[in-house]
Formats: sequence, C-alpha cells, structure tokens
Amino acid sequence: MRRSEFEVTDPQAIESVLSECEYGVLSLMSRDEPYGVAVNFAYREGAVYFHGSIEGRKVEAIGERAKVAFLVVKPYAYIPSYFSDTSAAYPATQFFTSVHISGEAIRLRDEREKAFGLTALMEKMQPEGKYDAIDAANPIYTKMMELTGVYKIVPNVMSLKVKAGQNLPKERYDTLIKHIEERNGFADSATIQLMQQFEKQADV
Repeated sequence: MRRSEFEVTDPQAIESVLSECEYGVLSLMSRDEPYGVAVNFAYREGAVYFHGSIEGRKVEAIGERAKVAFLVVKPYAYIPSYFSDTSAAYPATQFFTSVHISGEAIRLRDEREKAFGLTALMEKMQPEGKYDAIDAANPIYTKMMELTGVYKIVPNVMSLKVKAGQNLPKERYDTLIKHIEERNGFADSATIQLMQQFEKQADV
C-alpha cells in the first residue's frame, strides 16, 4: 500500500529536487530484459535532457523513441535504530527525497534542440560559465555535435516522495530532532531543515 503521507504534489518542490541532484537512473527495456543506467541530466521547460554516445546498449534500447522510467534520489541522514530508544533494529531508516518520472525518451535530431539540451546541461553542471555558447554553426562544436547523442524525456507522470519523519507522533519527532542536532554529522543540518519543511506529525 502506498504511503500517502510521503507523497508531495507541489511542482516547485519537484523541480527543486531535480535541480539539486546531478544524476538519475534511466530504466528501459534492452534485449528483452530490464536495463538501468545512471546519467547526468538537466530539467528544463518541463523535460529532462541527457546526453551520451551515439552507439551502445542505451542508444539501441532508446532508438528514436522509447517508454522509460527515470528516478532521481537525494539522500539525507541515516537514522539509526537507537535514536528511537529501543534495542530493536526495525526503527532504523534512511531519510530521502526522490522524484520518479515515467514518459518517453526521444532522440533529438534537430541541431537547435540538441544545442538547447547540451546548454541546459552545461548551465546546471558549470553555472560559472567560461565556455563559448553551444551552437552547431560554431566550428569548435560541429564535430562534437555530430558525435554526441542528445535525448529528452517527456514526462507523462511525475511524482515526488519525501521521507522525513512526517508520520511520527510529536514526542518521537521532537526526540529525533534532538538526537540529530546532537550528532551534527554529514547532512544532519539539511535533514532537520527538510523535516521542518515537511512537518506533518501523526495524531497518535
């Protein structure tokens, strides 16, 4: 059964996760079996853009157009079982946000579309700039554009899942916040901010 308290429908929250994460896992069918591959990506104007070689298993699986799933995960703090003041292992968990997209991956052929997708990737990965604008008419990019495959995923469904203690009773939620603050480890400050952003405690 789906846990509705973890589902978030705010488009801005979805776009925020997509802008913060550098890579996602592309899932498709290849040679009659599931196939997943990690890709750097950029989200721009309602579509996901990624690039790669013009040959290989991924290219073969996508062809000109293919149904795909795309998953992006941003991990937050690991929550050990003893933060719940118990000797049992089951309270241990990992907090995270994730975006799941299902749709179609399309191989781009138009040079302007390819340049748009590659520019989106560069602006995300190298926001400081310091490169010539990507244009197939520029001789420094002509060969590169020919040898680079550029794809976009057109989403049919996008969903965001946030696991950040929203289902916890207030007393347990407050105790958990205290433990995380005291630990003050990697991602702990960001985890507390996430918890407070999506605070929605259980009634019991």
